[in-house]
Order: sequence, then C-alpha cells, then structure tokens
Amino acid sequence: MSKNKNQQTQSDRYEIRLSGSGGQGLILAGVMLAEAMGVQDGKNVVQTQSYGPEARGGASRADVVVSSDTIYYPKPMGLDLLLALTQEACDTYYPALRENGILIIDSDLVHQPPTPDCYSFPFTMLAKNEIGHVMVANVISLGAIAEITKLASKEAIKNVVKSRAPVGTEEKNLRALELGFKIAREKMKTKKTAAV
Repeated sequence: MSKNKNQQTQSDRYEIRLSGSGGQGLILAGVMLAEAMGVQDGKNVVQTQSYGPEARGGASRADVVVSSDTIYYPKPMGLDLLLALTQEACDTYYPALRENGILIIDSDLVHQPPTPDCYSFPFTMLAKNEIGHVMVANVISLGAIAEITKLASKEAIKNVVKSRAPVGTEEKNLRALELGFKIAREKMKTKKTAAV
C-alpha cells in the first residue's frame, strides 16, 4: 500500500501516475480520471501523457495532478499513487513514489513487486474472465483507484465512463468499473482485518 520515502511538501496536491504499455488504455483512463475529478467534481486537475512511438507494446503513462488550489506546475514532483500494469513500468516509476504513497499493480503482469506493501489485483485476468474482454482492464483499475483514494465520487466516474466508452461498450465498461470498486473494497477490508 504505502512506501517510506520523501515527505510530501504540498498536502492538498495529489499526484497520480498510470503506467504500463501502449494498448492498455492508460491514456484514456487518465483522461477519464481527470475529467471525473475536474469537470464532474469541480477540483483543479491537470492531465499529461507520454507514450513511445509504437502503437502497442511501447511504454505508456498518464499523469494526473489534482488539487483544490491552483496548480502551478503541471507535472508530478513525487507520486502519491502509482498504477503499474507492467513489470517495466513498476521498476521504472516505483522510485518516484512518495512516503505513504499507494502502489497498485496488475498481478498478472507484475511478477516481482518492489514491496509486499501494495495493492495487487489480477486486472487483466478479471477483464478477460469476468467481463469478457481484456481491453477493459484499464476501467477495472480506474474503479479500484476511485475506491481506494476516494478522490473522485463514484457517480462522477460512472458518468465519465458512460460518456467516454466507445459506442456499444458502455454497459461492459460500467460492469468493469463496478468490478474495480468491488475488488478494491474487498482488498481494503482484508488489509484492515489483517492489521487488527
């Protein structure tokens, strides 16, 4: 869940990185998250993205910075949350995770997490087996992020997923989002029980 490193300097500013490879839908997930927090919930949000020249398989990341105050610098200075959907992304970006930062990994694709103190979910397997399409793993992870952080309301995330999902896939994407909420809720209960 958290990592001990540098102390966060601006308590209201929250910095998120969604990372993995091209074709995993991380750019869209970053846009959805930013829109849910900014347009729907009224927070100040900046979303930036970076991806390799390959259409699929190259490195891809979406950064979201959210604050109730003005955001003067649009890029993360230290991550409060890192979603890693590949081992390479996890290895590359984990050092930027702040003290008490949240690490969320896809256990299907990140086989050597840098710490046992993380949220590990089989996003890819769940997308394929529960929803019927691997391409919704990004939306499942979005649901998990929303449930764990509470940075965006569930209603805001649902509205954005409905409006941004490709035509004809809205219902499938909403099911994926609900699955993300559910698995994160269950994992948080398990972690609380284990801590007692």
